[in-house]
Amino acid sequence: MSDLSGELIDSRYQLIRQVANGGMASIYEAMDTRLDRKVAVKIMHPHLAQDDAFVSRFIREAKAAAALSHPNIVAVQDQGWNQSGVPAVFLVMELIEGSTLREYLNERGRFEIKDAMNYLTPILSALAAAHAIGIVHRDMKPENILISKEGRIKIADFGLARGEIIGSTMTAESSVILGSVSYLSPEQVQRGVADARSDVYAVGIVAFEMLTGEKPFIGDTPIQIAYMHVNQDIPPPRSKRKEIPQALDDLISRATNRDPDKRPRDAGEFLSSLEAIAGELDPKKNQLKLELDLPVDAIREKSRTKAKQEIVAEPSIEIKESTRDIRRREEKRHRASKRVRRNRKVALVLAIALGIGGWYTLVGPGSRIVVPSTVGASYDEAISSLTPLGLTNVIIEKRFDEEIAAGTIIESIPPGGGRVDTGGEVTLVISKGVERYTIASLVGLTPQAAAAEITKSPLTVGSTSEIFSNKIPKGLVVSSDPKAGTKVKRGSAVNIVLSKGVETIALASYIGKSGEQALNELTDAGFNVESTYIFDEKALTGSVVSQSPAGNSDAPKSSTVILIVSKGSQFVYIPNVFSLEESKAVKTLKDLELKVIVKKLGAKKIKKVTNISPQVGSKVKRGSTVTITVG
Repeated sequence: MSDLSGELIDSRYQLIRQVANGGMASIYEAMDTRLDRKVAVKIMHPHLAQDDAFVSRFIREAKAAAALSHPNIVAVQDQGWNQSGVPAVFLVMELIEGSTLREYLNERGRFEIKDAMNYLTPILSALAAAHAIGIVHRDMKPENILISKEGRIKIADFGLARGEIIGSTMTAESSVILGSVSYLSPEQVQRGVADARSDVYAVGIVAFEMLTGEKPFIGDTPIQIAYMHVNQDIPPPRSKRKEIPQALDDLISRATNRDPDKRPRDAGEFLSSLEAIAGELDPKKNQLKLELDLPVDAIREKSRTKAKQEIVAEPSIEIKESTRDIRRREEKRHRASKRVRRNRKVALVLAIALGIGGWYTLVGPGSRIVVPSTVGASYDEAISSLTPLGLTNVIIEKRFDEEIAAGTIIESIPPGGGRVDTGGEVTLVISKGVERYTIASLVGLTPQAAAAEITKSPLTVGSTSEIFSNKIPKGLVVSSDPKAGTKVKRGSAVNIVLSKGVETIALASYIGKSGEQALNELTDAGFNVESTYIFDEKALTGSVVSQSPAGNSDAPKSSTVILIVSKGSQFVYIPNVFSLEESKAVKTLKDLELKVIVKKLGAKKIKKVTNISPQVGSKVKRGSTVTITVG
């Protein structure tokens, strides 16, 4: 993307210089010409602005951050499309002048243990605020943790955030593992599923890196690192640095456990455990919250100045004064009186605010129970979170979901962070898994009956086609596409195939023709042929005497045609075999299908026929017995 420095975006934001450039967008230091203040403007790369999924993700970042009001989260101030000048989808945020936690790590290596805990406190406080209203960051890493010049810590880049407020349906990038691989939890790598415990895992890795100065796993490729996160335990920080307190080591090991159920449930629980450890390490320390909006030292300095001014407002110097000096003293006293009145007004406003706050917390809407985030948890986990709060009136609704595994909470009503009266009603929407319907068998049904069977489920009737069938009568269903027993999504179309009945072929007559010719031609045409052989006094041997079905008609394809083939005449004439050697005479007679009896006379080695009965030329039936005498 070309540098847009100098451009005026949305007729309001004057881009001064480019301060960062990523794979999705570039960030510029800019001047808000309406309010005369510096801001940060994030502009999506033009080629991604054509992709609805990326634009949706970009806008989701704005909604995620805008839904949060916390001093340790970068505030989003505006979002829109540049209508004049260079086309651009942009996001306007408060400008944080300083460095990222990554730059601090690169510069100083590992942190002192006390400093690491002080940095983790506001990080977890910000995430706890997000988790309380059901928003999951999903991309926690040192690059997204900003440290201002004044030392204020800010979490940025909610571009991968997900929750009820910003919409819980994942976009096109849900099929891809998002985030930075060194900080991805095992469940994100394996299933693409992330909840508050995934953020806890990522912060645990950040804490490991801050305390040890190195990442837990190093690999040549991102896939190798992801594989190690899924299949290997994160080493205890104390194995790298012995002076780390055992309680802190145990907490980080728990936060980076491969099993999400063994981690702190959310950042709030992580923060409470961290503060308890800090209190044990230094019980006498008056611990200050680093996530306060204003630096504590600056407030104390201002208070001391006011006290001095109020003391000066009571002059008691007894000297001779001129008229001019008296006038000056009266002016000072008048100014002091104004300050006193102003301070009284401030005190009154604070008292009213405290009263309203007390009413809100004790008897007003603030007294209502805050519903914890249960999205991504199982039913038992959700109940274990709701019951201790007195939320026992739980209504269960079940809904199909293409992405959320069966038995997992999709959303709650009210959502996480919402409030209900004591004993109020909470609805948990639980995933039934993917919605699939089994296609019933339609074979043998009429088209109308098949359509009725299909629409019993939320499916639609698709196209209709026809094929020949030897088994299914004409007009009835032969098969469906997809096949019976297949599970399909809601609204899927089921195509049906109807029978055109039996396919018929013209059958020629082969009577008088060669049986071999008839067999070959009928087989090629798709018929099954059965040949039967008989004696016939008139038909030539091997010719067709008759056929069934008769020729010159239509017959079903693959049906059987029976051929009656002639074996020739039933009678034969006794041949002259006199003077033939025995073996030749026997073969000649047997070739005529006659039975032969041989009578042998004499001692000659080679015997020849000397007599035959019946006599030569006699007409006999095939199979008759002929006696020959050889000698």
